[in-house]
Amino acid sequence: MSNLVAWWERHQIALYLAAIAAGVVLGLLTPGAAHPLELAINPVLGLLLYATFLGVPFSMIGRAFRDMRFLSVVLVVNFVIAPVIVFCLSRFVAHDQALLVGVLFVLLTPCIDYVIVFTGLAGGAKERLLAAAPILMLGQMLLLPAYLWLFVGPELVAAVDLAPFVDAFLLLIVLPLMAAGLTQYVASRTRWGRTLRDTALAAMVPLMMLTLAVVVASQVYGVSRQLPALFATVPIYAAFAAVIIPVGIFAGRAARLDVSSTRAVVFSGATRNSLVVLPLALALPTSFALAPLAVVTQTLVELVAMVIFVRLIPRLVGDRRLATD
Repeated sequence: MSNLVAWWERHQIALYLAAIAAGVVLGLLTPGAAHPLELAINPVLGLLLYATFLGVPFSMIGRAFRDMRFLSVVLVVNFVIAPVIVFCLSRFVAHDQALLVGVLFVLLTPCIDYVIVFTGLAGGAKERLLAAAPILMLGQMLLLPAYLWLFVGPELVAAVDLAPFVDAFLLLIVLPLMAAGLTQYVASRTRWGRTLRDTALAAMVPLMMLTLAVVVASQVYGVSRQLPALFATVPIYAAFAAVIIPVGIFAGRAARLDVSSTRAVVFSGATRNSLVVLPLALALPTSFALAPLAVVTQTLVELVAMVIFVRLIPRLVGDRRLATD
Protein backbone atom coordinates (compact mmCIF):
# COMPACT_ATOMS: atom_id res chain seq x y z
CA MET A 1 0.00 0.00 0.00
CA SER A 2 2.83 2.40 0.85
CA ASN A 3 4.31 1.92 -2.63
CA LEU A 4 0.96 2.79 -4.23
CA VAL A 5 0.61 5.92 -2.09
CA ALA A 6 4.14 6.99 -2.99
CA TRP A 7 3.39 6.43 -6.68
CA TRP A 8 0.25 8.53 -6.84
CA GLU A 9 1.87 11.29 -4.77
CA ARG A 10 4.73 11.44 -7.31
CA HIS A 11 2.28 11.58 -10.21
CA GLN A 12 -0.48 13.62 -8.57
CA ILE A 13 -0.49 16.49 -11.09
CA ALA A 14 -0.96 14.11 -14.05
CA LEU A 15 -3.64 12.27 -12.08
CA TYR A 16 -5.51 15.50 -11.30
CA LEU A 17 -5.46 16.55 -14.95
CA ALA A 18 -6.72 13.07 -15.89
CA ALA A 19 -9.54 13.44 -13.33
CA ILE A 20 -10.55 16.79 -14.85
CA ALA A 21 -10.50 15.27 -18.34
CA ALA A 22 -12.60 12.33 -17.15
CA GLY A 23 -15.09 14.76 -15.61
CA VAL A 24 -15.37 16.65 -18.91
CA VAL A 25 -16.02 13.43 -20.84
CA LEU A 26 -18.54 12.12 -18.30
CA GLY A 27 -20.39 15.43 -18.07
CA LEU A 28 -20.67 15.88 -21.83
CA LEU A 29 -21.68 12.28 -22.56
CA THR A 30 -24.18 11.91 -19.71
CA PRO A 31 -25.85 15.31 -19.14
CA GLY A 32 -28.60 13.64 -17.11
CA ALA A 33 -26.03 12.87 -14.40
CA ALA A 34 -25.33 16.57 -13.80
CA HIS A 35 -27.92 17.07 -11.05
CA PRO A 36 -27.05 13.93 -9.00
CA LEU A 37 -23.37 14.79 -9.31
CA GLU A 38 -24.05 18.35 -8.19
CA LEU A 39 -25.72 16.99 -5.06
CA ALA A 40 -22.60 14.90 -4.43
CA ILE A 41 -20.21 17.89 -4.48
CA ASN A 42 -20.56 18.90 -0.82
CA PRO A 43 -20.30 15.34 0.61
CA VAL A 44 -17.23 14.58 -1.52
CA LEU A 45 -15.64 17.94 -0.72
CA GLY A 46 -16.42 17.48 2.98
CA LEU A 47 -14.69 14.09 2.93
CA LEU A 48 -11.64 15.62 1.24
CA LEU A 49 -11.49 18.39 3.84
CA TYR A 50 -11.88 15.84 6.65
CA ALA A 51 -8.78 14.03 5.35
CA THR A 52 -6.97 17.36 5.00
CA PHE A 53 -7.81 18.46 8.55
CA LEU A 54 -6.57 15.12 9.88
CA GLY A 55 -3.07 16.13 8.80
CA VAL A 56 -3.19 19.41 10.73
CA PRO A 57 -2.37 19.18 14.46
CA PHE A 58 -4.95 21.20 16.36
CA SER A 59 -2.27 22.92 18.42
CA MET A 60 -0.97 24.46 15.17
CA ILE A 61 -4.42 25.84 14.38
CA GLY A 62 -4.52 27.59 17.74
CA ARG A 63 -1.11 29.17 17.17
CA ALA A 64 -2.06 30.18 13.63
CA PHE A 65 -5.20 31.94 14.84
CA ARG A 66 -2.98 34.23 16.94
CA ASP A 67 -0.74 35.07 13.97
CA MET A 68 -2.09 38.56 13.36
CA ARG A 69 0.54 39.45 10.77
CA PHE A 70 -0.48 36.58 8.48
CA LEU A 71 -4.19 37.20 9.02
CA SER A 72 -3.76 40.90 8.23
CA VAL A 73 -1.96 40.14 4.95
CA VAL A 74 -4.65 37.64 3.89
CA LEU A 75 -7.41 40.13 4.67
CA VAL A 76 -5.71 42.98 2.81
CA VAL A 77 -5.04 40.83 -0.28
CA ASN A 78 -8.60 39.46 -0.39
CA PHE A 79 -10.68 42.44 0.66
CA VAL A 80 -8.63 45.50 -0.34
CA ILE A 81 -6.39 44.63 -3.31
CA ALA A 82 -8.45 41.87 -4.98
CA PRO A 83 -11.64 44.01 -5.28
CA VAL A 84 -9.67 46.69 -7.14
CA ILE A 85 -8.38 44.07 -9.58
CA VAL A 86 -11.87 42.58 -9.91
CA PHE A 87 -13.45 45.97 -10.64
CA CYS A 88 -10.93 46.67 -13.42
CA LEU A 89 -11.29 43.23 -15.02
CA SER A 90 -15.08 43.19 -14.72
CA ARG A 91 -15.34 46.27 -16.96
CA PHE A 92 -14.85 43.94 -19.93
CA VAL A 93 -18.32 42.41 -19.29
CA ALA A 94 -19.97 45.50 -17.81
CA HIS A 95 -22.27 45.67 -20.85
CA ASP A 96 -23.92 42.37 -19.83
CA GLN A 97 -25.34 42.67 -16.33
CA ALA A 98 -25.87 38.92 -15.83
CA LEU A 99 -22.26 38.11 -16.72
CA LEU A 100 -21.06 41.07 -14.68
CA VAL A 101 -22.92 39.87 -11.59
CA GLY A 102 -21.61 36.31 -11.99
CA VAL A 103 -18.03 37.55 -12.32
CA LEU A 104 -18.39 39.81 -9.28
CA PHE A 105 -20.04 37.14 -7.15
CA VAL A 106 -17.25 34.65 -7.64
CA LEU A 107 -14.17 36.89 -7.79
CA LEU A 108 -15.08 38.99 -4.74
CA THR A 109 -15.37 35.96 -2.43
CA PRO A 110 -12.18 34.19 -1.24
CA CYS A 111 -12.28 30.40 -0.96
CA ILE A 112 -12.52 28.79 2.48
CA ASP A 113 -12.59 25.09 1.57
CA TYR A 114 -10.45 23.35 -1.07
CA VAL A 115 -7.91 26.19 -1.02
CA ILE A 116 -6.67 24.52 2.16
CA VAL A 117 -6.05 21.30 0.23
CA PHE A 118 -4.20 22.94 -2.67
CA THR A 119 -2.14 25.06 -0.26
CA GLY A 120 -1.04 21.93 1.58
CA LEU A 121 -0.12 20.21 -1.71
CA ALA A 122 2.14 23.16 -2.58
CA GLY A 123 3.86 23.17 0.82
CA GLY A 124 1.92 26.17 2.09
CA ALA A 125 0.76 26.89 5.63
CA LYS A 126 -2.62 25.16 5.43
CA GLU A 127 -3.14 25.38 9.20
CA ARG A 128 -2.96 29.18 8.95
CA LEU A 129 -5.57 29.25 6.20
CA LEU A 130 -7.77 26.94 8.23
CA ALA A 131 -7.52 29.36 11.15
CA ALA A 132 -8.32 32.25 8.79
CA ALA A 133 -11.42 30.54 7.33
CA PRO A 134 -13.99 31.94 9.84
CA ILE A 135 -12.64 35.47 9.36
CA LEU A 136 -12.67 35.17 5.57
CA MET A 137 -16.21 33.83 5.68
CA LEU A 138 -17.45 36.65 7.91
CA GLY A 139 -15.58 39.22 5.82
CA GLN A 140 -17.17 38.19 2.54
CA MET A 141 -20.64 37.99 4.08
CA LEU A 142 -20.30 41.59 5.25
CA LEU A 143 -18.43 43.04 2.28
CA LEU A 144 -19.99 41.28 -0.73
CA PRO A 145 -23.24 43.32 -0.50
CA ALA A 146 -21.19 46.50 -0.14
CA TYR A 147 -19.07 45.74 -3.21
CA LEU A 148 -22.15 44.75 -5.24
CA TRP A 149 -23.79 48.01 -4.24
CA LEU A 150 -20.73 49.96 -5.40
CA PHE A 151 -20.08 48.01 -8.61
CA VAL A 152 -23.65 47.28 -9.77
CA GLY A 153 -26.24 49.13 -7.71
CA PRO A 154 -28.59 48.83 -4.71
CA GLU A 155 -31.29 46.86 -6.57
CA LEU A 156 -29.08 43.78 -6.78
CA VAL A 157 -28.17 43.74 -3.09
CA ALA A 158 -31.82 43.25 -2.12
CA ALA A 159 -31.94 40.05 -4.21
CA VAL A 160 -28.97 38.36 -2.50
CA ASP A 161 -29.59 35.73 0.19
CA LEU A 162 -26.47 35.13 2.32
CA ALA A 163 -27.75 31.94 4.01
CA PRO A 164 -25.63 29.62 1.77
CA PHE A 165 -22.48 31.16 3.31
CA VAL A 166 -23.52 29.95 6.76
CA ASP A 167 -24.57 26.52 5.48
CA ALA A 168 -21.28 26.04 3.63
CA PHE A 169 -19.22 27.06 6.66
CA LEU A 170 -21.03 24.57 8.88
CA LEU A 171 -20.96 21.69 6.38
CA LEU A 172 -17.51 22.19 4.86
CA ILE A 173 -15.48 23.57 7.75
CA VAL A 174 -17.09 22.97 11.14
CA LEU A 175 -18.37 19.41 10.58
CA PRO A 176 -15.20 17.99 8.92
CA LEU A 177 -13.05 19.80 11.50
CA MET A 178 -14.98 18.28 14.41
CA ALA A 179 -14.80 14.82 12.80
CA ALA A 180 -11.05 15.21 12.25
CA GLY A 181 -10.54 16.32 15.84
CA LEU A 182 -12.48 13.32 17.14
CA THR A 183 -10.48 10.99 14.87
CA GLN A 184 -7.19 12.47 16.10
CA TYR A 185 -8.32 11.93 19.69
CA VAL A 186 -9.32 8.30 19.04
CA ALA A 187 -6.13 7.67 17.04
CA SER A 188 -4.03 8.72 20.02
CA ARG A 189 -5.67 6.00 22.12
CA THR A 190 -6.70 3.08 19.90
CA ARG A 191 -5.25 0.98 17.09
CA TRP A 192 -8.40 1.16 14.94
CA GLY A 193 -8.36 4.94 15.30
CA ARG A 194 -4.79 5.06 14.00
CA THR A 195 -5.79 2.80 11.12
CA LEU A 196 -8.69 5.10 10.22
CA ARG A 197 -6.46 8.17 10.39
CA ASP A 198 -3.68 6.63 8.31
CA THR A 199 -6.13 5.32 5.70
CA ALA A 200 -7.80 8.72 5.32
CA LEU A 201 -4.44 10.49 5.02
CA ALA A 202 -3.24 7.96 2.44
CA ALA A 203 -6.40 8.55 0.38
CA MET A 204 -5.77 12.27 -0.18
CA VAL A 205 -4.84 11.97 -3.86
CA PRO A 206 -7.79 9.71 -4.81
CA LEU A 207 -10.15 11.97 -2.86
CA MET A 208 -8.85 15.03 -4.69
CA MET A 209 -9.27 13.21 -8.02
CA LEU A 210 -12.83 12.27 -7.10
CA THR A 211 -13.64 15.86 -6.09
CA LEU A 212 -12.24 17.30 -9.31
CA ALA A 213 -14.07 14.75 -11.47
CA VAL A 214 -17.41 15.25 -9.69
CA VAL A 215 -17.27 19.07 -9.79
CA VAL A 216 -16.30 19.19 -13.46
CA ALA A 217 -18.74 16.48 -14.57
CA SER A 218 -21.63 18.18 -12.78
CA GLN A 219 -21.04 21.57 -14.40
CA VAL A 220 -19.41 21.17 -17.80
CA TYR A 221 -22.58 20.42 -19.79
CA GLY A 222 -24.39 23.54 -18.62
CA VAL A 223 -21.37 25.66 -19.48
CA SER A 224 -20.94 24.03 -22.90
CA ARG A 225 -24.51 24.99 -23.91
CA GLN A 226 -23.81 28.69 -23.29
CA LEU A 227 -20.15 28.67 -24.26
CA PRO A 228 -20.28 31.56 -26.79
CA ALA A 229 -21.86 33.88 -24.21
CA LEU A 230 -19.57 32.73 -21.40
CA PHE A 231 -16.36 32.81 -23.40
CA ALA A 232 -15.81 36.49 -22.51
CA THR A 233 -15.40 35.54 -18.84
CA VAL A 234 -12.58 33.02 -19.40
CA PRO A 235 -9.82 35.62 -20.06
CA ILE A 236 -11.05 37.57 -17.01
CA TYR A 237 -10.71 34.56 -14.73
CA ALA A 238 -7.33 33.62 -16.19
CA ALA A 239 -6.08 37.20 -15.86
CA PHE A 240 -7.23 37.40 -12.24
CA ALA A 241 -5.35 34.21 -11.37
CA ALA A 242 -2.22 35.48 -13.14
CA VAL A 243 -2.29 38.99 -11.61
CA ILE A 244 -2.94 37.87 -8.05
CA ILE A 245 0.22 35.71 -7.94
CA PRO A 246 2.72 38.61 -7.91
CA VAL A 247 0.36 40.54 -5.63
CA GLY A 248 0.40 37.72 -3.07
CA ILE A 249 4.17 37.27 -3.35
CA PHE A 250 4.79 41.00 -2.92
CA ALA A 251 2.43 41.14 0.08
CA GLY A 252 4.21 38.20 1.71
CA ARG A 253 7.62 39.79 1.16
CA ALA A 254 6.46 43.17 2.39
CA ALA A 255 5.16 41.59 5.60
CA ARG A 256 8.30 39.39 5.95
CA LEU A 257 6.25 36.20 6.06
CA ASP A 258 8.04 32.88 5.79
CA VAL A 259 7.90 30.77 2.63
CA SER A 260 4.98 28.53 3.61
CA SER A 261 2.88 31.49 4.79
CA THR A 262 3.57 33.44 1.59
CA ARG A 263 2.45 30.46 -0.48
CA ALA A 264 -0.73 30.34 1.58
CA VAL A 265 -1.37 34.05 0.90
CA VAL A 266 -0.94 33.48 -2.86
CA PHE A 267 -3.37 30.54 -2.87
CA SER A 268 -5.89 32.41 -0.74
CA GLY A 269 -5.82 35.32 -3.15
CA ALA A 270 -6.07 33.16 -6.26
CA THR A 271 -8.76 30.70 -5.13
CA ARG A 272 -12.36 31.85 -5.07
CA ASN A 273 -15.49 30.63 -3.27
CA SER A 274 -17.32 29.38 -6.37
CA LEU A 275 -18.99 26.34 -4.79
CA VAL A 276 -20.42 28.49 -2.00
CA VAL A 277 -21.62 31.45 -4.07
CA LEU A 278 -23.24 29.23 -6.72
CA PRO A 279 -26.46 28.86 -4.63
CA LEU A 280 -26.52 32.65 -4.24
CA ALA A 281 -26.31 33.07 -8.00
CA LEU A 282 -29.00 30.42 -8.58
CA ALA A 283 -31.35 32.32 -6.27
CA LEU A 284 -31.19 35.50 -8.39
CA PRO A 285 -34.14 36.53 -10.63
CA THR A 286 -34.47 34.86 -14.05
CA SER A 287 -33.04 37.92 -15.79
CA PHE A 288 -29.68 36.88 -14.30
CA ALA A 289 -29.82 33.33 -15.72
CA LEU A 290 -26.25 33.53 -17.04
CA ALA A 291 -24.81 34.51 -13.64
CA PRO A 292 -24.70 30.95 -12.20
CA LEU A 293 -23.03 29.67 -15.38
CA ALA A 294 -20.47 32.46 -15.14
CA VAL A 295 -19.71 31.25 -11.61
CA VAL A 296 -19.38 27.66 -12.83
CA THR A 297 -17.07 28.74 -15.66
CA GLN A 298 -14.74 30.25 -13.06
CA THR A 299 -14.71 26.90 -11.22
CA LEU A 300 -13.56 25.07 -14.35
CA VAL A 301 -10.86 27.65 -15.11
CA GLU A 302 -9.71 27.70 -11.50
CA LEU A 303 -9.40 23.93 -11.14
CA VAL A 304 -7.02 23.78 -14.09
CA ALA A 305 -5.11 26.79 -12.71
CA MET A 306 -4.82 25.22 -9.25
CA VAL A 307 -3.35 22.02 -10.63
CA ILE A 308 -0.71 24.15 -12.37
CA PHE A 309 -0.17 26.36 -9.31
CA VAL A 310 0.63 23.35 -7.11
CA ARG A 311 3.85 23.03 -9.13
CA LEU A 312 4.35 26.67 -10.09
CA ILE A 313 3.99 28.46 -6.75
CA PRO A 314 6.71 26.47 -4.92
CA ARG A 315 9.11 27.49 -7.71
CA LEU A 316 8.13 31.13 -7.51
CA VAL A 317 8.01 31.23 -3.71
CA GLY A 318 11.05 29.28 -2.64
CA ASP A 319 13.48 32.11 -2.02
CA ARG A 320 15.06 31.87 1.42
CA ARG A 321 14.96 35.62 1.70
CA LEU A 322 11.24 35.24 2.39
CA ALA A 323 11.92 33.40 5.62
CA THR A 324 11.65 35.28 8.85
CA ASP A 325 14.81 35.66 10.85
